[in-house]
Amino acid sequence: MLTLFTIPKAFDGNVGVIQRNAIKSWTLLRPECDIILFGNDPGTAEAAEELGVRHIRDVAGKEYGTPRVDSVYYQAEEAAQHDLLCHVNADIILMNDFSSAVENVLSQRKWFLLTGQMWNVDIETPLNFSAGWEMKLKRHIAQHGELGARTGFDYLVFPRGLMVDLPPFTTGRTAYDQWFLYQARKKKATVIDATPVVMDVHQNHDYSHHQVGNEGNWANLERQRNLEMAGGRQHLFIIKDRTEVLTPSGLRRTRD
Repeated sequence: MLTLFTIPKAFDGNVGVIQRNAIKSWTLLRPECDIILFGNDPGTAEAAEELGVRHIRDVAGKEYGTPRVDSVYYQAEEAAQHDLLCHVNADIILMNDFSSAVENVLSQRKWFLLTGQMWNVDIETPLNFSAGWEMKLKRHIAQHGELGARTGFDYLVFPRGLMVDLPPFTTGRTAYDQWFLYQARKKKATVIDATPVVMDVHQNHDYSHHQVGNEGNWANLERQRNLEMAGGRQHLFIIKDRTEVLTPSGLRRTRD
């Protein structure tokens, strides 16, 4: 049904723990998903083999070595075993409410982009994926988690052909993900917010992978170039720019 792809960071320390938690959760989704890890950061090949997922090493990079979004998306479209794709960040745990939401939307819409707000929570150790793990995690999030802002979303589900001919954005440097929502609207796709029915779990982490921490991730030259390639802030959409919301009772048009 679905090909998931991601660009993980090096599998070091806490980042390695939360990325293994995330990818392991994807392998448990039903129907079973095709999963691809992109890039050659330390530990990626080993994690792919350990978790039984595919690995594509070679990704075009920018001048500082950061992978390019267009290279990843092009290769994902070429390599995907399914016509429905999902770009998901490597720190996001997905559960079967996600699979149910995708199946629900796919039965009603063909040309769409599906996303949702994330739930932020601290998880510092490997998860126990024994029977009942989803319910335990949801209880933990209810007690300790926090719903993220509408400006942030960590997964995008879309049909093959919707996200093509992309600018050479730099991954992990903001702006491009919000541009995807603009691009979907421009291409007359239905943009669907699944926040009411999907609990996608963002495991909190620091920015130690970047040489100057969070400031480097948000305020460097690569971010500015991403913003320029997006066409400016007027092309950065947020979840409130969706056209439909997926609720427990089905899809409904937005009125806000």
